[in-house]
Amino acid sequence: MKPTTAENILLLAGDLDLVPAAALSTAFSESGGHALDAEAFGQALVRRELLTGFQLERLLRGDRGGYFYGRAKILYQIGAGSFARVYRAIHRDTGAVLAVKVLRNRFTNDQEKCKAFQHEGEMGRLLRHPNIVAIEDVGQENGASYLTMEFVEGQTLRELVKIRGAVDVPRALELMHQAACGLEYAHRRGVTHRDMKASNVLVSSTGVAKIVDFGLAGVDESGDKALARLEKPRTIDYVALEKLTGVRDDSVRSDIYFFGTVAYLALAGVSPLTETRDRSQRADPRRFTQVIPLGKRCPDLPRDVVEIVSRMMHLDPLERYQTATDVKLALEAAIARRAAGEPAAGSTSTAPKTQASSASATKGTVMLVESGEKAQQALREFFGKLGYRVLLTENPQRALARFSSVPPPADFLVMSTRELGMTAVEAFNRLTVEQYLADVPGVLLAAAKQPAFAAAAKVDGKRKVVPLPLQAAELQKVLAEILPRKR
Repeated sequence: MKPTTAENILLLAGDLDLVPAAALSTAFSESGGHALDAEAFGQALVRRELLTGFQLERLLRGDRGGYFYGRAKILYQIGAGSFARVYRAIHRDTGAVLAVKVLRNRFTNDQEKCKAFQHEGEMGRLLRHPNIVAIEDVGQENGASYLTMEFVEGQTLRELVKIRGAVDVPRALELMHQAACGLEYAHRRGVTHRDMKASNVLVSSTGVAKIVDFGLAGVDESGDKALARLEKPRTIDYVALEKLTGVRDDSVRSDIYFFGTVAYLALAGVSPLTETRDRSQRADPRRFTQVIPLGKRCPDLPRDVVEIVSRMMHLDPLERYQTATDVKLALEAAIARRAAGEPAAGSTSTAPKTQASSASATKGTVMLVESGEKAQQALREFFGKLGYRVLLTENPQRALARFSSVPPPADFLVMSTRELGMTAVEAFNRLTVEQYLADVPGVLLAAAKQPAFAAAAKVDGKRKVVPLPLQAAELQKVLAEILPRKR
């Protein structure tokens, strides 16, 4: 029954635990609730930010459900599709901002749709990476299926391009590199996305790209056993591409092709494929054979960038990049080429000439990765006093990409966890994993009060952990062990 008086709203909001009882009582007395009708008192609660407009609208309809999903309290709707609605919410215990995705009511009795929705949730809960939107909870509330996930303040890449047009090359490369890192992580766990598109790449207000919506994700035989029980649905776009190119369920390379279409859209401002909801048109192979090459559409784009996207979108799967790691490394190299010789805030730069910076007067060159300004200066001075020329960057991935060049930019690499934390550890560990980094000596600087960083580091004969604060004698001993002896 619809509430008609302020007392009705008072009782309903209290009964549903939407507003703390004390705050409700105060608002009722101070606003003159006895003299107000339901809507007027509800608006008073909205002005006091005790209710949102979305919550009030439901209260005025007399709805008793749809305010909470698990521990998430719904604030208002932020998005909707044919499959589900997405809401902004807060955690009832911690106050943390969340996103809640709720399957539309008309699919409640559709087992296939419910299964796909559950599939997305189970996938997301097992994927934890800075460039993948994390799913925290999967469940049902009053018969409605829901997912509670990380809230990303920002917009999809598709929305970004629609509003601002093509993304400038440096930013596009950075966004694509971040998304490639997320895709690489998923692929290494045996999980393919199966629905890569610009609307499934979120760009946060701080410029971080995150992949979302693994609802159609598949798992290969080498993937995690916890995931391998799940089936492999795919979009009609993937089916059409794989049928055209003569492969069967070519998951990884199909993800790479459609990731290429995302990069194309970011750089050109338009999609390479005809966009339509018509399933027959989406299944038409001419969508793929009639793509205008990126270099022809945007002749002013740098050649190396065009070549990366073109290779990602090559119709012959054997000519495509074979792994997301290959894509990531290509993007890192492109980013590094643009950073080389252009010292700027946050990019690679050489030490001041007041240090012994000429090659003939130094013991060698160190590539130092540290993001804190004071720590950068302290470490620069420390290594300068030891006789090393210092190259400095705050971006671990950029530093690693620099070592893909011949000759390498430095004699050894130093990663500091002081500000970068586990990000530095993960980058340091790539020295023992990536073939092109196999000969790079490396040092991880980890504070003694944070033993987890040292414990997570992969060490060997060329890679060692040195505790912070630095001691010259201890560091020199480690360098003597990992650096090749000069004749």
